[in-house]
Amino acid sequence: MNKRIQPELIDVPEGAFKDREGIEGILGKIAGLPLQWFKKQPVLFIAAIATVITCVFVPVDKYYLGYFNWQTLATLFCTLLVVEAFSNIYVFEVLSKKIVRKLQNLRKVTFALVFITFFGSMILANDMALLTFLPLGYYVLHSTDNKEAMAFTFIMQNIAANLGGMLTPFGNPQNLYIYAYYQMNWATFVKIMLPSFITAVLLIIAICCFVKPTPLTLKKEKAYSLDKKRTVLYAILFIASIMIVFRIVPYLPGTIIITLILWKLDKKALRNVNYPLLATFCVFFVFSGNLARIPQVHTLFSFLLQKNTLLFGILSCQCMSNVPSAILLSHFTNDVASLLPAVNIGGCGTLIASLASLITFSEFKKHNSKAVGKYMLKFTGFNLLFLVVLYMVQFYVSM
Repeated sequence: MNKRIQPELIDVPEGAFKDREGIEGILGKIAGLPLQWFKKQPVLFIAAIATVITCVFVPVDKYYLGYFNWQTLATLFCTLLVVEAFSNIYVFEVLSKKIVRKLQNLRKVTFALVFITFFGSMILANDMALLTFLPLGYYVLHSTDNKEAMAFTFIMQNIAANLGGMLTPFGNPQNLYIYAYYQMNWATFVKIMLPSFITAVLLIIAICCFVKPTPLTLKKEKAYSLDKKRTVLYAILFIASIMIVFRIVPYLPGTIIITLILWKLDKKALRNVNYPLLATFCVFFVFSGNLARIPQVHTLFSFLLQKNTLLFGILSCQCMSNVPSAILLSHFTNDVASLLPAVNIGGCGTLIASLASLITFSEFKKHNSKAVGKYMLKFTGFNLLFLVVLYMVQFYVSM
């Protein structure tokens, strides 16, 4: 007679079920990582998904390395690093106190911040102007307890940076490309962009006039001791970053030297660089590079540009940013008088219409992450206003 073999009983240690709950909790956290990433970096997350989709149509190959504008990435990294170092020695706090004491009310301060960004972009380029003056805007508003004004001020600084640089060939990256690609002269360039530039100035002034002249007072009169030696050294490093933009300093040795100096003097600045922003730029380079290699996209743009270069140039910027649009569309049209304003005006609109807008969004989110939804509503409203008005003016001029 066969005996049924009884399974051996195993002693369960006390707390085993608690451990199991701990394991399930860990697994749950791992499963929730994509959601957490989306909450922390929504633009990077969406851009990464879109880029992966384009990789299905354009498999990874040796040409991918050609997508990246290494000079732009190097300049962006160096500027972020130096601005972070400036922040650590309280430069922005000192400057913001002087601005508040001199201008005294919110309307004047808003004008100052917006137009220093506007004219700064003509010299420094839009990205550099924002990286330099957005932190100043934050410290001015933070030191006066005006956090609710941050969204409007940042949005207007962003618009000012995108539109201020359109009058000079080096004011925006797409201008540099078009100026060289079509072998333009300075007079022709200014003639094409002057109507939009004047309109942008008048519209920015009109909107900023609606800011109430609320008196500003510093909420804390904390005395900051400025390290003069480091301030001078960091200013030299900042100038070196600008010289990388103009190709006076080669980007590779320039980046290495700036990084080594600040690694020695301020490791905290190196740790706190906005690396997700750099990653977002990299993802957009791959996305736009892949898009340009899809035959159907080429066919579509060839057809659309024959119909209306100005309009479809602007619409292209809304989907794939103004710099990639300038590069892509220049291969399909000789109508530079329409393409040039299109890729400048087109920087207004959606968040990805200009990579400079990602800088502003990232800076705002860092300081006020709970108000991102309201920021996006205001950002879209003001940008669409500028987009429509500037398009109508440029369309009328080109008739």
